[in-house]
Amino acid sequence: MSEKTEDRLDTIFKLQKSFSEMMKLDRYPKDPEGKVSALCTAIMHEAVELQRTTNWKWWKTPTEFNEAEAREELIDIWHFVVQASLELNLTPDDILAEYKKKNEINRERQRNGY
Repeated sequence: MSEKTEDRLDTIFKLQKSFSEMMKLDRYPKDPEGKVSALCTAIMHEAVELQRTTNWKWWKTPTEFNEAEAREELIDIWHFVVQASLELNLTPDDILAEYKKKNEINRERQRNGY
């Protein structure tokens, strides 16, 4: 399939799988729970790095928002989220199905004053 007709999420998953196969993983946990835990830690730290691109400190003089830097940090999060998805054997189709299911739960919560 050409990239034009291939689903974008499929492309992202293929790129991440290929990238993870070339990494030196001697310090990466071997068990699935350890891998997910390590990836959660990475996601949280990258989220803090993303937050640091914003003016969240109300007591500090604001600086100009660097959207390019924020995008880079967000993509770092995506790398770890996709890797966690791979570790949990989630396919893009699985993610879409789970997303739709959770989205409907969230919508129902909003309709009911959650």
